[in-house]
Amino acid sequence: MTVFEFISKQPGERQKLFREIHEIIIREDKNVKADIGPMMGKEMIIYNAPGTFKYGLASVKSHMSLHLLPMYVSPKLYEKFKELLPDANFQKGCINFKNGHEVPLKIITAEKKMIRCFIFLELLNKDI
Repeated sequence: MTVFEFISKQPGERQKLFREIHEIIIREDKNVKADIGPMMGKEMIIYNAPGTFKYGLASVKSHMSLHLLPMYVSPKLYEKFKELLPDANFQKGCINFKNGHEVPLKIITAEKKMIRCFIFLELLNKDI
């Protein structure tokens, strides 16, 4: 199944948001390739950079999820996203949301810049 077939199988109200998030990820992170595959017991769009998982986009009955490996490994980035997205629900490495209001696209667009910044700051603060 292709990414666009996967998106077209989502409920109508989710298709536009999925398409927009997918386009943002592909546009903002030129290193990833999108495929459909299983993760955490469900099929989702998986975005891999060479040799590593970076993002996942899933749809379940009650919500959608954006999985972010950079957020999983950076507590500071996790806290920043929680601050920026007060209406979304968070797990350690993902943002769960029901609609575009809970996860505004401008935040997703800014994600790449924030991730670079926070990882750089964490590296500076580590004892090497």
